[in-house]
Amino acid sequence: MNHATHQPWPGLDSPGSRYGTDFTLGEHSARHLRRILRVYLTAWEMSELCDPAGLALTELVANVVRHTPDRRAAVLMTRWPDGRGVRVEVTDSCPRPPLSTTVDELAEDGRGVLIVDAVTDRWGWDPLPDRPGKTVWFECDVKPKNVKPKNE
Repeated sequence: MNHATHQPWPGLDSPGSRYGTDFTLGEHSARHLRRILRVYLTAWEMSELCDPAGLALTELVANVVRHTPDRRAAVLMTRWPDGRGVRVEVTDSCPRPPLSTTVDELAEDGRGVLIVDAVTDRWGWDPLPDRPGKTVWFECDVKPKNVKPKNE
């Protein structure tokens, strides 16, 4: 069973520009978080990011479920103030960094980071400064629309 508490995040750029939650993650958490992400991306007029951001979020949640003993994580979704994209962060108590993007093709583990790298514009991780754990994050940019000149 998933246990979530919605917490307001300080320093909001504007109403609705961030969503954060603290979860004990389980088998179905990724599905629920993808739905929440899809609602926010649609409201932020960034629905073209639903598939890549949803896939990347799924991989980060799967890593918490697999590698963090207490399965606790904080998830933060942030829209850039200029509307250029979204940043998603997953913070957990496991101090180990994500696996490298150079994984043996025959290995059973380690493909999640390859997927995140393939579907996002940027990703990385930062150790927590005050306790064991890390934040893994990714960013997806809105791609410019093909605008035809008026004379065509």
